Amino acid sequence: MDKELFILETNKLGIDLTNEMFEKLEKYYELLVEWNEKINLTTITDKKEVFLKHFYDSLTLCKVINLNEVDSLCDIGTGAGFPGIVLKICFPHLKLTLVDALNKRINFLKLVCEELKLNNVECIHARAEEYALKNRDKFDVVTARAVASLPILLEYSIPLVKNSKYFIALKGNEDTNESKNALKILNSKILKEEKFLLPIEESNRTIIMVQKLQNTSGKYPRRFSEIKKKPL
Repeated sequence: MDKELFILETNKLGIDLTNEMFEKLEKYYELLVEWNEKINLTTITDKKEVFLKHFYDSLTLCKVINLNEVDSLCDIGTGAGFPGIVLKICFPHLKLTLVDALNKRINFLKLVCEELKLNNVECIHARAEEYALKNRDKFDVVTARAVASLPILLEYSIPLVKNSKYFIALKGNEDTNESKNALKILNSKILKEEKFLLPIEESNRTIIMVQKLQNTSGKYPRRFSEIKKKPL
C-alpha cells in the first residue's frame, strides 16, 4: 500500500491524516524494521505490506467507533504496538495503555513513544489476565488484535472496561457463537460485527464490538473457560 492509497483509504475511515501523522508512521516503520533484527516483532517487513497489513488494518477499528469521542484506550497483547501505537499516532488525544507479556517488546514500545514524542502512553509488562485483576472498570475502550480466541479475550478484557463501554476485537474469521457463554457470564453483548475485505489482497477481516452492561456484583470469575491460555 503506497502513500497515496493509504491516505485515500484512511480518509474513507473518517481519518484526516496529516503530514505529521504520516511522518510518524514512517518513523515507526523504520524503528520496527530496525528492532525486528534484534527481537521477533513481525514477519512482515516490506514497507507497503506493513502499511497495509499492520497500519491500515489497525485503523479499521474506526469502522465501528468514533475515537474522537473516546478518552482512554487499552491494547492488550499489543506485541509491536498494533493497533495501539497506530491509533495513538492518528488520535493523539487518547490516553493509551499498552500491555504485553514480553518485556523486550515493552522496551521497544517505550523507545517508539520516546522517538515519536507520544505523550500519555503507559507501557505495562504484564500478562493480560494479571493486569485485569487489578485494573477493573478503568477504560472506555479495550482492544486486541489477532492474539487469542474471542472467549479468552472477553475473559481478559471485559473486566477492564467501564460499565456501558466497549471491548473491540480485530480478527480474521471468528465464530461468535462460541462466545455466548462468555458473554452471558460477563454480562456483555455484541453490538456490532463488521466483516470486510482488506484492500489489495482482499483477505477476510472481522471487527467485533462488545458492550459491557451494568455490572451489579462488581465481581468477575477469575476463570470460566477450560481452554489452555497463552500469555497476552
